[in-house]
Amino acid sequence: MSHTTLISAADLTRHAGDRHWIIVDCRHDLTNPDAGCAAYLSGHIPGAQFAHLDTDLSDKTPGPNGEFRGRHPLPRPDAFIDTLRRWGINDDSQVIAYDAQGGMFAARLWWMLRWVGHEAVAVLDGGLPAWQAQGQQLTAEPASGSRGTITLRTPLVSTVDVNDVVANLSNRQRFVIDARAPDRFRGENETLDPVGGHIPGARNRFFKDNLQADGRFKSPEQLRADFAAVVTTPQASIMQCGSGATACHNLLAMEVAGLPGAALYPGSWSEWCADPSRPVATGAA
Repeated sequence: MSHTTLISAADLTRHAGDRHWIIVDCRHDLTNPDAGCAAYLSGHIPGAQFAHLDTDLSDKTPGPNGEFRGRHPLPRPDAFIDTLRRWGINDDSQVIAYDAQGGMFAARLWWMLRWVGHEAVAVLDGGLPAWQAQGQQLTAEPASGSRGTITLRTPLVSTVDVNDVVANLSNRQRFVIDARAPDRFRGENETLDPVGGHIPGARNRFFKDNLQADGRFKSPEQLRADFAAVVTTPQASIMQCGSGATACHNLLAMEVAGLPGAALYPGSWSEWCADPSRPVATGAA
């Protein structure tokens, strides 16, 4: 049976050394891009590969007309497939993504694998702390293995671009859900992007509200009840955040809750606010 949303640390330990299972360390710090790699080199789950948000899970090349596409725009699908092959991933691989931030960055890899048609991917619930709480050890040994052969298949998820979001300001066909912290949503304490605020009409669902106090995801029932306050129809929802990473956390939580079908706006607030002609809202409403 494939794991397609979350996996417990106990279940992961039972598959230690399974050659069909590929583990990927996604630790990152938005204010210190070298921190994730440094943490990986000092100790990681045995056999884990390392994914860097800025280089493996993004392509910061400007758009065709030199336009800024956000802080973490998606790479080309074929380029991402090559990265996955470098990690040894095949079409029949079970991929496990983890971080130490409650899935904040691992969810991005989860979503991206679904974006290239690979369903057998799950996030380690509770991340590295949950692994260590099981008494499992870390290693500084680099991962080894042969190159993978994963192929590009039909996407299991959908995206919208900035033009779709602009059009939605008028037609209001979709709900926009912003995963950032409430203060950043209101336009306060903005430290990552040059402009504070949110897309007009957006609703706020802070991604950390998907978690329990111990860093594991809430139950499907609780998540379903929580999202009912902000999402009426998942298929008519656009998920965004600062740069297209933590929005994937909300998408994962919705999948766990049995609410699939929302689209990701990869450029998110960082792309939106880069053009002064686009409107900006502030405050909680």
